[in-house]
Amino acid sequence: MDFVVSEAGKYGVRLIMTLVNNWSDYGGKGQYIQWARNSGQYISNDDDFFTHPVVKQYFKDHIKAVLTRNNTITGVAYKDDPAIFAWELMNEPRSEYDYSGKIIQEINPGYEVGTDFIFNNQVPEIDFATIHLYPDQWVPSADEAGQSAFVEKWVQAHIEDADKVLQKPILLSEFGKSSRSSGYSVDKRDNYYQTLYDFIYNSAKSGGSCAGGLFWQLMCQGMDGFRDGYEVIFEEGQSTVGVIEQQSHKMTSLSSNM
Repeated sequence: MDFVVSEAGKYGVRLIMTLVNNWSDYGGKGQYIQWARNSGQYISNDDDFFTHPVVKQYFKDHIKAVLTRNNTITGVAYKDDPAIFAWELMNEPRSEYDYSGKIIQEINPGYEVGTDFIFNNQVPEIDFATIHLYPDQWVPSADEAGQSAFVEKWVQAHIEDADKVLQKPILLSEFGKSSRSSGYSVDKRDNYYQTLYDFIYNSAKSGGSCAGGLFWQLMCQGMDGFRDGYEVIFEEGQSTVGVIEQQSHKMTSLSSNM
């Protein structure tokens, strides 16, 4: 991890560091549950991650250890590293909690903190809202037009909520279109990306709350074991690269004129 953070700083890449996963990938919250059970604690299910005092303390200790870690390559503490744009408390959480946001702000005042939507994002320590969007998973029975209509309505509603209710920035921190979905084509993926990029650009241009989006997921050739259908590999999708590149130029131009 030290190497990744160091390289990001070298090349001007800003990172959003996710502190734990709701799902089992990379251990996730279930790993904390297992550690607590191994220590003799009674845990009824994985959602006790959010309420059990021992598990909560494990997670608090983890947050403190990561934020105060000194990078062995750069010598800079993670909490002070400009390569780290923000701390994401959890990937796709499914519970109501606010204690971890408070921990980060205590250790690292002024740093950005993000998680999921309205209820959680009304917590004062949360600096910006995040949303993920996978219409081929959420409305799989809809045709392309139906999925597009859902996407436009859903994204607009969340941007409006961020503008008017939360009054905080909102980041479309994951979106994608799977090559494993029925009827998939690269053109459909490009159109989907462009639709979301237009929402982001238009919101940012007008001074709205949405000013960024991260597609899932960029990979290079030779990573076949990590392919999940959503991968974007530049050598295999030049048209998609063009859509991404154009958005990058537009957003860069917009920020330079502010």
